[in-house]
Amino acid sequence: MRMIARHCGLRRLVAAVLFLLLPVVGVHAGEPVPLLAYAARIAGDDARTRLVIEFDREPVFSVHYVANPVRIIVDLPKTSFGLKPESLEPRGLFDAIRYGGMGAGASRLVLSAKEPTELTHAEVKPMEDGKGFRLVLDAERIGQDRFDKILAEQKWTGTVRAVKTDRPAAAPAKADAFVIAIDAGHGGIDTGAIGSVTKTEEKHVTLAFAKELVETLNREPGIEAFLTRERDEFLSLPQRVQIARQRGSSLFISLHADTLKQRDIRGATVYTISDKASDHLAADLAARENLSDEIAGIPLESEPAEVADILIDLTRRETQAFSVNLARSVIASFEGQIKLINNPHRHAGFRVLQAPDVPSVLLELGFMSNKEDEKQLLDPEWRKKVSALLAAAVQSYRNTAVANGG
Repeated sequence: MRMIARHCGLRRLVAAVLFLLLPVVGVHAGEPVPLLAYAARIAGDDARTRLVIEFDREPVFSVHYVANPVRIIVDLPKTSFGLKPESLEPRGLFDAIRYGGMGAGASRLVLSAKEPTELTHAEVKPMEDGKGFRLVLDAERIGQDRFDKILAEQKWTGTVRAVKTDRPAAAPAKADAFVIAIDAGHGGIDTGAIGSVTKTEEKHVTLAFAKELVETLNREPGIEAFLTRERDEFLSLPQRVQIARQRGSSLFISLHADTLKQRDIRGATVYTISDKASDHLAADLAARENLSDEIAGIPLESEPAEVADILIDLTRRETQAFSVNLARSVIASFEGQIKLINNPHRHAGFRVLQAPDVPSVLLELGFMSNKEDEKQLLDPEWRKKVSALLAAAVQSYRNTAVANGG
């Protein structure tokens, strides 16, 4: 009882300290109608490659470069990408091409290059029929010295990482509310895993489930659940944690549905944070999930100055214990009802679980690489069943905390 009461006090104090160290996630309204990118093509070899993207209106764009690995970032106004996936299949100089929304009225094209590469020509041209515009990007392989010079001279510092979200300001929670942040993994430019059968993107699977879960939790007395993202938008990993903390969350649940090379593996898994991974599967998954910001072309943010190192470390240790209790409640609720992976509670260094004062778990609902799991993940009735079981797990965790004075 004393431990839980002390933890709550530490949480409030650490929240006040860390709140001052984090940028504010604010409101951004009045966005213009997005551009439409409706066609694209790519051609070239390992020396020169050309990309062409056609828009309904003239796009304003900017180009930046990122190293380790080499990426060319093309920032655009908010854009709806109505492109066939095969139209920008990576080839030539590029081994990966991603595009999508970045939130706050911005979109991005990320070109991952095999070696140092420069856009030697980039311009927007009107279409011959006058009914649109064409963005033409010509890339060439360059030497490392030239690429290092480009990096040193550019003024860009990754401005998207500090972007404000455009969600409405949230009403404050009731004083006695048990607030739960439900985090739909991936979004926007970060599609996540791809279904092996239906080719459904993970970001849509997690958002559909998150919405169902929030509705289910909000029917429970005393609980206020909310979404970290309400639509297909990109949020950096620090932003997700930040949103949960600013809303005074008592719990943080991040939802995912990964893929594995071993297509016969299926079932749900609950992860908690740890400096040392429980096994190779946990370590590999954490490494992939932690690449979300890198995929979007965002430089890794340094941790804020720890002005209360001992206090924060103590709170983090106690928070990890509460996270483990939540994981155990989820597994107990799922057993006999939902397919679980072997050893369903695992741990690794997930960046999205790093809030020092909010008990957090990452729930792998299943694997998009397994056809049985994929079918379930897309089934609305299955989502309702699992959401009800999760709500029961949360209430069990909450009741235990309250009984012990939390």
